[in-house]
Amino acid sequence: MTLILTGSPTRYGEDRFTSDNGFLATVKAELPPKPRVLMISAAPDDRAFTDSVLEGMTLCVRNSGIEPSKITMLDRRNCKRAASLIKRADWIVMCGGHVPTQNRFIHEIGLKELLRGFDGLIMGCSAGSMNCADIVYSHPELHGEAASRGYSHWLRGLGLTRLQIVPHYDQVRNYLVDGRRLFEDIIFPDSYHHSFYTFPDGGYIVVKDGRETLYGTAWEISNGRMRQICKENQVYTFMNVVFISPHFPQTYSHFCAALKRNGVNVLGIADAPFGELTDELRWALTDYYQVRNLEDYDEVYRAVAWFAHRYGHIDWIESNNEYWLEQDARLRTDFNVTTGLHTDRISGIKEKSEMKKFYALGGVPTARQIKAAEGPKAVLAFAHKTGYPIIAKPDNGVGASGTFKLNSDGELADWFTEHESNYGAFVVEEFVTGLLTSYDAIYDSKGEPLFESMGVYPTPIMNIVHENLDSCYWVEKEVPAALSRIGRRTVKAFGIKSRFVHLEFFKLDRDREGLGKKGDFVGLEVNMRPAGGYTPDMMNFAHSTDVFQIWADMVAFDERHKAAGEQYFCAYASRRDCYNYVHSHEDIFAKYGPGIFSATDPNLGICMCQRMPDALSDALGNQVYMARFSNKKDIQPFFDFVCSR
Repeated sequence: MTLILTGSPTRYGEDRFTSDNGFLATVKAELPPKPRVLMISAAPDDRAFTDSVLEGMTLCVRNSGIEPSKITMLDRRNCKRAASLIKRADWIVMCGGHVPTQNRFIHEIGLKELLRGFDGLIMGCSAGSMNCADIVYSHPELHGEAASRGYSHWLRGLGLTRLQIVPHYDQVRNYLVDGRRLFEDIIFPDSYHHSFYTFPDGGYIVVKDGRETLYGTAWEISNGRMRQICKENQVYTFMNVVFISPHFPQTYSHFCAALKRNGVNVLGIADAPFGELTDELRWALTDYYQVRNLEDYDEVYRAVAWFAHRYGHIDWIESNNEYWLEQDARLRTDFNVTTGLHTDRISGIKEKSEMKKFYALGGVPTARQIKAAEGPKAVLAFAHKTGYPIIAKPDNGVGASGTFKLNSDGELADWFTEHESNYGAFVVEEFVTGLLTSYDAIYDSKGEPLFESMGVYPTPIMNIVHENLDSCYWVEKEVPAALSRIGRRTVKAFGIKSRFVHLEFFKLDRDREGLGKKGDFVGLEVNMRPAGGYTPDMMNFAHSTDVFQIWADMVAFDERHKAAGEQYFCAYASRRDCYNYVHSHEDIFAKYGPGIFSATDPNLGICMCQRMPDALSDALGNQVYMARFSNKKDIQPFFDFVCSR
């Protein structure tokens, strides 16, 4: 089945189908010779109106060079024969008129069920197009409807598309209903948590093989705003993005919501019941497939295959999660999704030993390293060359889990004994001292940065995890030029495109032979995903922007639409449930609460207070406080106040 959604197939005053934006050619390509046409009335009890619509459409069809074998109007007079009429039809036209009136009629005759298995062309005109949606947006149109409390703006439709359209843009843009402006006073407020598509006559949408494509000038209305998404003689394709585990971490629902705002079909796969998802995520998802186990590749593969069957070719597969990077790459490879890493490149970003090759390619200095698989003697010689301490960590691993700091020959020997069965999975590096920093960025398909930020982590994650310390770090106001240069060089060396990245660097605290001078940045690790926990939120607070939306704009448009505002430092301080602290929760808000910390800038002080999910609490604590500051000198006192015990 092919579905075409129009306001009107003709330009105003014309008696033939328009050829603008290829409309007539598109219709003809979907029809057999001498098609049998069935029209579905929008005024089934108004014989005069229905007969005039039949006469006018018959004239338009024939004037457009289409010779039907028969054209029939389905209304109250012949509705008992609806099943047989639909079965014989090649082309069904959902006529224009009053949306609620037609909606009642299609439910009375059970049209949704009758259309199951229909393999021809369905064309909607105005109200007919609107009633093709799963959930129909039926804005007030007639006198009294806008003022009536009983008028329903939302109706059940035919379920042929998720798209909700507002037809006849040129005619209705400045329309008044009961003294209210149709767009500004009715449609815009209704668009919160919804997306409507409006276009003038001559524009249209084609739904075929699961793909939704818009032709001609059009706008999207969402969250009270309207933006143009397509121009005359241009094409806009609604993308299909499969998002793996969109519910965890919990903030990842913001990525999905941002995609939704860009008109993307967001197709979620996770192991949680749909009812347990947040309201934001349920709204953002076009469809959802629950699997028993996300670790089961075959089960996840079947979920993607089902989406591809229902919505057409998949444009993106993403989780933005380190844990699923390899699975994401395998799915992209198997489904020929070109907007991301495939299996042949995954080792270069997952294995620390492979990362070294790309760092070298970009001329980025890094700590010296050896694979523990070379054996105790080779690693001992390496330690004597670099000096103790040295660091042993998994070649393929996330965070500080499984990382060991070794200070002597004895500790090294003991480590090999303790890891006799798996030391081959580790690498050993020289210990570099300095300030841990991150280069966080979103890159487009040309390898150019759309957004850059810097994180500063004064206490190494390894120490936080092993010593059960409180986690304190911050996002800088600005990215130093030196970090931006080495970050961009690293991105180019790794061939990173169309991604959110979190690259870790040491800022040297002293001159080190072979690495650089004090203050230079040295490559530590690349992560092809956003920083963990609530760090993306911190970037938003620091730069007065929305990195979730910037990422979604990169996916949908390959450019940035979201600007930045006032720049701040954003500090993060966490507490652990196992400790007692000097200052209470109330004390913290009494000192750093919004509007309290600064009398001149209400944006300063606490901007977020949240529990950290247990799965992330080892590195990031249990209770989180984030605060914005204009001066760097205010950060350490904030850490001290929150974390004193």
